[in-house]
Amino acid sequence: MTDNSADLVILGGGSGGYACAFRAAELGLSVVLVEKDKLGGTCLHRGCIPTKALLHAAEVADNAREGDQFGVKSSLEGIDIAGVNSYKDGVISRLYKGLQGLAKANKVTLVEGEGKFVAPNAVEVNGQRYVGKNVVLATGSYAKSLPGLEIGGRVITSDQALTLDFIPEKVVVLGGGVIGVEFASVWQSFGADVTIVEALPRLVPAEDEYASKQLERAFRRRGIKFKTGVKFSGAKQDDNGVQVTLENGDVLDADLLLVAVGRGPNGADFEAAGVTVDRGFVITDERLRTNLPNVFAVGDIVPGLQLAHRGFQQGIFVAEEIAGLQPKVIDEAGIPRVTYCKPEVASVGLTEAAAKEKYGSAEVFVYDLAGNGKSQILKTAGGVKLVKAPDGPVVGVTMVGERVGELIGEAQLIYSWEAYPEDVAPLIHAHPTQTEALGEAFLALAGKPLHVHG
Repeated sequence: MTDNSADLVILGGGSGGYACAFRAAELGLSVVLVEKDKLGGTCLHRGCIPTKALLHAAEVADNAREGDQFGVKSSLEGIDIAGVNSYKDGVISRLYKGLQGLAKANKVTLVEGEGKFVAPNAVEVNGQRYVGKNVVLATGSYAKSLPGLEIGGRVITSDQALTLDFIPEKVVVLGGGVIGVEFASVWQSFGADVTIVEALPRLVPAEDEYASKQLERAFRRRGIKFKTGVKFSGAKQDDNGVQVTLENGDVLDADLLLVAVGRGPNGADFEAAGVTVDRGFVITDERLRTNLPNVFAVGDIVPGLQLAHRGFQQGIFVAEEIAGLQPKVIDEAGIPRVTYCKPEVASVGLTEAAAKEKYGSAEVFVYDLAGNGKSQILKTAGGVKLVKAPDGPVVGVTMVGERVGELIGEAQLIYSWEAYPEDVAPLIHAHPTQTEALGEAFLALAGKPLHVHG
């Protein structure tokens, strides 16, 4: 093969693209990976990693402020935003260096520059054409806005929010999904006055209604204001601030308006090369093949959950598919979902509403964290909700509480192995841990409610 041809040419070096590249290289395939910005994509540089670093800094601030609750005399002297950003950037930098090292170790040819998919087997970068026996489209997503709402000045997206060198006094967050509630959580912990505006009837509307109610209760206690079921109407800004108007006539004044209305796919350009695209999303079959032979798509440009770990798994899947290993199709419902605000929301499988739609009915059990020793030690409220198919396995788990994102691994195993409550009830959970809450919920659903008042 020439330098400009390979078994795989991958367009985009985010979670989906680099996972595909590394796995394909492991399997002995030659790989060209094209990235216009930095290896690691949105997740590492403008998404999951920096936001979670900010959320951890926010947790440390809360711990300092609330030490009295635990008999510890501590107070919060303030937030050094330059120090916070330095900590966040240090985390990104170390992970980025690690990725670059892996690309070299795997002998992946990394091409820096903006790539264009110009033919069913070719990508062009900086005037050079790279030809692949297979092409993988992994161009990710961008922060969306609303029609007529210009981003600029005091109107920002998560991209700008991550690089702010000041803490706003008053913020309006447009959108009560994952990105919106995470930033609202950070800014509230940093001392800002925060109001969330969500057009749908509840916060985190994609989650089970139980999670929304728990989160809304926690946010009220924290002083985070939110208006649900009301639509944005317009925004005006000047040197002093931004004025946000809502369709119900409410007017909100703030220093910043964060537009967190979701992410749009970077797939529209592929139509010209003959790929079937719908509103910017690349349409694939369950094996992630597009309508063109030997052209695949992974990550945020494929309709479904826009999550880094979904893209990562899809990248591995496509590499193995190309290598002829016939990997098992990814079950979209089995992809865990975590929102890292305070408290966290973690879920896998079906919500109660989705299960009822699929099966006609569902058995549901909720275990309150008030009965869990470790949750009492941590002073966190929330619970575990299990959704079971009629005469069938558990098909959904939703958890709310501090650190429950760390528990979703077990819930995912339970969902994936299609376990019945009596399969899980005998498993022993270490005491005192929050995983016991999951164990107790399954004991109760199996008819052995030891710490539950009937």
